[in-house]
Amino acid sequence: MPYSQFTLSKVKEDFNLSTVEGTRFFPSNIELVSPSPRLMGILEEIPWAIAVDTEKARSEVIINPVLLEVRRILNQKISLFSGEEFNVDVGAGLNGVCDFLISLSPEQLVVEAPAVIIVEAKKSDLKSGIGQCIAEMIAAQKFNQAKNKPITTIYGTVSSGTQWRFLKLEEKTVTIDLTDYPLPPVEQILGFLVWMVKGSGEQ
Repeated sequence: MPYSQFTLSKVKEDFNLSTVEGTRFFPSNIELVSPSPRLMGILEEIPWAIAVDTEKARSEVIINPVLLEVRRILNQKISLFSGEEFNVDVGAGLNGVCDFLISLSPEQLVVEAPAVIIVEAKKSDLKSGIGQCIAEMIAAQKFNQAKNKPITTIYGTVSSGTQWRFLKLEEKTVTIDLTDYPLPPVEQILGFLVWMVKGSGEQ
């Protein structure tokens, strides 16, 4: 069963998860990160992506450039995968394509552990992508364990490009921040993403 078939109820039941909703898990002192002129130029096309209003347009014009900016900020010491097959446990339904995946490994040819952030792209209704994103986060958790590179926290985000909702998985507890953070401005979203990667690297 591909990741896309998981609802929030199903993923909780299948993997015996508990959820904590509405809790902001970002520290209040996270630094804003200024975007490069290159990213700002790309984001000038946001009105076009909104007008076209497909997941592909929003992914190409907003989400992917933002994630590539994070990789640039961190001096290419992380890897970013887009539309990658991530088949971890077919029997448990943990197989299919991840929209975006960030790993702490700089290797770009294949996904190497530890995987730290899963990004699920949605055209609009972010709630509909939460179950799928959590399933992919569980897959990342299992992938890291199988590769003997377990980390304490896996992060996830469901994003339309202009709205971002963040999650984290610690053992069998999923915390869902019910705030939808807007983009623009991009500085806060970059700050959150850089904080998640750096925090994962310190685990």
